[in-house]
Amino acid sequence: MVDSPFISPAHERRSAPRPQFRKRRRRRERVHMLGQLVDLVKPEEVLHHVQTAVAEGRKTIVANHNLHSLYLIQKNPEMRAFYAQAEMVEVDSTPMIWFSRTLGLHSRGFHRCTYLDWRDHFWSVANRKKWRIAYVGGEPGVSETAAERLNAVYPHARILPRHGFFDASAGSADNAALIADLIAFKPEILFVGMGMPRQEAWILRNLELLPNCVIFSVGAAFDYEAGTQKPAPRWMGRAGVEWAYRLVQDPKRLFRRYCVEPWTLIPLAISDIRAARRRKAGLAPKAAREFGAPPVTGYHR
Repeated sequence: MVDSPFISPAHERRSAPRPQFRKRRRRRERVHMLGQLVDLVKPEEVLHHVQTAVAEGRKTIVANHNLHSLYLIQKNPEMRAFYAQAEMVEVDSTPMIWFSRTLGLHSRGFHRCTYLDWRDHFWSVANRKKWRIAYVGGEPGVSETAAERLNAVYPHARILPRHGFFDASAGSADNAALIADLIAFKPEILFVGMGMPRQEAWILRNLELLPNCVIFSVGAAFDYEAGTQKPAPRWMGRAGVEWAYRLVQDPKRLFRRYCVEPWTLIPLAISDIRAARRRKAGLAPKAAREFGAPPVTGYHR
């Protein structure tokens, strides 16, 4: 693992995808932070990426990182394998954006990017282009309610809702039936909202079976659309206090996530800060010297 924000040829070779699933690397927006690679992209850039992939008919994963996923990825091999397959990794955490600024990265508030930040733009595009969108996740009835509410506003988007309470084990009848439904539906977009790390594990295990489409891990997206969960006001996300809103709503489930897990990231943060100080002092990272790769210092466009 490198300790500075750059991508080396060695890293490219180690995480190269299998021939059945070729993904395009993002260099200009990609940075290294808290032990992982993330993309400093705005909501418009996410939608541009999605439209390009749909037009080309290729399979691609759009993931997201927040402090919870950074904790899980240290302990869960499937999470690590999932992110290695992702073509774009959004930053779903204002504290991560703040931290990136301390490292000298050229990040801005608008680089905090997740479903709730681009949902209106997305559904407008989906409606105009008459996309087929499949959603897998939530309790029985929730995704159907969300689909009905969305179609009332975006009638030209075709939505296939499927709940997340099924036997997701490899080879199960439930899983085979779901995959068959998705193949028959031929979605341009597949949202998987079963919570971390279950949604990432399911995508990874079924990746080669899924139809060519843009695959998102979106957590409780359709719970918000159905009205079973109330999202925090977007200003709270921009201010970095959305976690407090969610903690008050569900303290029993979220206390450990917001009040314990972030402390495990301190060693990674210290490593990043030290690397940033070495760069500022003009000392190139060791791996960059070895491979001749310039450090990525932020978003350049």
